[in-house]
Amino acid sequence: MLRWPVTRTLFAVQSRRQVVDYSLQRRALLRDVYSGRKGVAEVCDASPYLLNAARFHGERTDRRCPICRRDNVWTVHYIFGDELKASAGQARSLRELALIANTHHEVDVYAVEVCRGCGWNHLVFRFLLGRDHPVASRPNQLEEV
Repeated sequence: MLRWPVTRTLFAVQSRRQVVDYSLQRRALLRDVYSGRKGVAEVCDASPYLLNAARFHGERTDRRCPICRRDNVWTVHYIFGDELKASAGQARSLRELALIANTHHEVDVYAVEVCRGCGWNHLVFRFLLGRDHPVASRPNQLEEV
């Protein structure tokens, strides 16, 4: 059974919701590679930007790369949302995701696994992060009824 870092790494982030797991799609792609229907060059195509994001913002996992089986894969989290303005589309660390969860209402987070050795990359999961509803202002307790 595959265990993704969702439960371990994002356990402190209580506001995640609408999680979509792409493990079935990943398994189908790997099955095609192992059977020879897809070439390794087709799936090991990580861009230099993704490799740098894994280097500076990624989290190293304990899972080996399913293609080269030499290096461990890294998980990179990308954030998107209207509230982020210029920050949308940037890679963020898990510590920054916890801060974003407390300060924004709704942010889409995409987690990509990357092998820095061979360039394997695949979308692992996505979820919404942030507060469900805006924080309502408390009524003044000193007001007379």
